[in-house]
Parts: sequence; C-alpha cells; structure tokens
Amino acid sequence: MSRRVYQLVFFIAVLSFTALFAKEVKGGIMLFPHIDKVAHFGIFFILAGLLAHAIKAPIWVYILVLASYGGIVEIMQHNLPHRQASVADFIADTLGALSYFVASYCWHKYVKKDA
Repeated sequence: MSRRVYQLVFFIAVLSFTALFAKEVKGGIMLFPHIDKVAHFGIFFILAGLLAHAIKAPIWVYILVLASYGGIVEIMQHNLPHRQASVADFIADTLGALSYFVASYCWHKYVKKDA
C-alpha cells in the first residue's frame, strides 16, 4: 500500500479508537481482570504500525506522537462523566507502541534476514 493509503487508514483508525475510548463501558462479562490494558496495548501496537507506514520519521517521533495521543485520550476520559483516567492505561498505550518497534526490529533483523 502507498503512504497515502496508510495515512488515510491511520486517520480513520484514530477517529474510530477515539470514539471507542469515549464510549461508555457497560458492565459485561470480563474474560479476565485488566482486559482493558490488553486492549490499550493492542490498539497502540496497531496504531504504531500504521503510523510507521504512513509517515517517514525517526522512531522517537512515532513514540512521542502516540504517547501524546494516549495522554490526550486519558485527559478526555477524565473529563467524561462515565469514564475515568488511568495512568496504567497510558503506560499500556506507550508499551504497545514501543512493542511494535521492538517486534519490527526483531522481524527485520532475524526473520527477514533468513528469507
């Protein structure tokens, strides 16, 4: 895919995930405790991959952009009556983004080298 397509997909993903983060969470069946942290981690892993393909920048820029977005999401949730901010969510966001770049590095260094 071209950078333009990745930029569009990243933009749509950010809008969709922002709406999801703002949505009221109904009391439902939880598969395990802290499943929301896993969701935050996974979402930011995906966003990191999309952003890395959407724009060319140093890794620290991607991390800064995504950590800032994670912080903004937590501020937004703090200001919503049906949500609450969580430092643990912010940490999961940042670790999800960082993990994408660690996985990408390992993939390119060890797996793609053999192919």
